[in-house]
Amino acid sequence: MPSVSPLSGALNEVVERIGAIIEAETEALRERRVVDLQEFNNRKSRGLLDLMRAVRALDGGRPDAGTAVRLEALRTKLAANQAALSVHLAAAREITTLVAQTIRDGESDGTYSNSLSARDKSPW
Repeated sequence: MPSVSPLSGALNEVVERIGAIIEAETEALRERRVVDLQEFNNRKSRGLLDLMRAVRALDGGRPDAGTAVRLEALRTKLAANQAALSVHLAAAREITTLVAQTIRDGESDGTYSNSLSARDKSPW
């Protein structure tokens, strides 16, 4: 079994940690659980910072084959997470649109409504 350099080991740990965060968020979104998106965003941002530091520590070197596999798996997890977040965002936009329309309809007195009944059209 080939030895993993300390730098690659640190990079692998960061990739695994980010992967776990991404999987947890994706699973929660798919199961329609209440999700603290801000907390997940904070955790992913910290993970990205750690990833950037670990990559910089390689000092231009290439990750070993095992790390490359882990990075590709992370890419797949990120794509699934992006899809789940897109569905969640589309649903939130739809709900926001419905709520806004309901509020507008509730505040309207009908003065400028496009639909006038036949009785309203009659001058008598």
